[in-house]
Amino acid sequence: MSWKSPKLLLPVLVLATALVAAVIMVAARPRVEARAPEVTAPLVRVIEAVPRDVRLAVRTQGTVVPRTESTLVPEVGGRVLWVSPALASGGFFTAGEPLVRLDPTDYELRVRRAEAVLATARSQAALAAKNRDRSRELAREALVPEAGREDAEHAAAASAASVQEAEAALAQAKRDLERTTLAAPYDGRVRDEQVDVGQFVERGSPLATLYAVDYAEVRLPVPDADLAFLDLSLDHRGETPRTAGPEVVLEARFAGAEHRWDARIVRTEGEIDPKSRMVHAVARVEDPYRRSHGEKRPPLAVGMFVEAEILGREVEDAFVLPRAALRGTSRILVVDAEDRLRERDVTVLRASGDEIVVTAGLEAGDRVCISPLEAAVDGMRVRAVTEAS
Repeated sequence: MSWKSPKLLLPVLVLATALVAAVIMVAARPRVEARAPEVTAPLVRVIEAVPRDVRLAVRTQGTVVPRTESTLVPEVGGRVLWVSPALASGGFFTAGEPLVRLDPTDYELRVRRAEAVLATARSQAALAAKNRDRSRELAREALVPEAGREDAEHAAAASAASVQEAEAALAQAKRDLERTTLAAPYDGRVRDEQVDVGQFVERGSPLATLYAVDYAEVRLPVPDADLAFLDLSLDHRGETPRTAGPEVVLEARFAGAEHRWDARIVRTEGEIDPKSRMVHAVARVEDPYRRSHGEKRPPLAVGMFVEAEILGREVEDAFVLPRAALRGTSRILVVDAEDRLRERDVTVLRASGDEIVVTAGLEAGDRVCISPLEAAVDGMRVRAVTEAS
């Protein structure tokens, strides 16, 4: 086969053409200038530090309890003649309102008997007093022996003592008669009752459980670390004046709606819970069943679970920052006038939720970095975008 055969010539032509094209492309390539790569500064978000007065608060929760709860018990025994309609579970009553009446017949008879005994004792005492006076006159004239005068004196003293005993018995009988009507010494509500008409009750047997409604109390646990934010009295009495304790806002959801009540801390309990390290503060709500100013809200009933916000002390010229600004426990990053990062050690008064309160280490107008940076170096250049505080 000749080398000029088309089958051999075609591949040679293809290779030659490709070689010539490659030489032309290499010769015509553009010249690349070597230069250092550009470094782009990271983009960060900043907020302006603005000082303001901050009112600290502590969030907690608790259950409504009555300030006074007692058991209605009879001080005398007898058969129940009448029960007040208010003496039912959930019923309201006023101070001194009759709740139960017992059969007074036996006690009325005792009063009459005591009155008769007292009348007899007074008559005998009057006679003994006359005999004593007569004996004294006769003794001065030496008409009776001294022993006779002494007997008259003794009889008069014994008669006077009998009068006092009869008066005490009459007073006791009248008190027992009054005790056949049972009442509570405060405005209240009935938790439960166990008495009905016709029932015979013994002295001291429980008839109902009552609690006062003049004000309600909420026992609020406060962490030991949060006590620094509140003006609580922790002295030996544990008492706080009713108008001087921290204000409290109570919130609860009832019947599908949120409701609020104003309260005030009136005292703290005498010890710290050794397990939870909590101090229990007691908040008081005046007249929890009243609808004030026409406001339609449910009563703050006993047993209701409420959320509470205790308003604490006010801090002047503090900075409130997002928690994202905090690096570690007490360090933040600020961006200076040359757009460079600078580390600052600050005093964090409180860190809770999504905010921190800074009291020292910042100045008004500082731009605080709130963007997360994995490798932040003091003096590093950044591009800052200011966001609303």
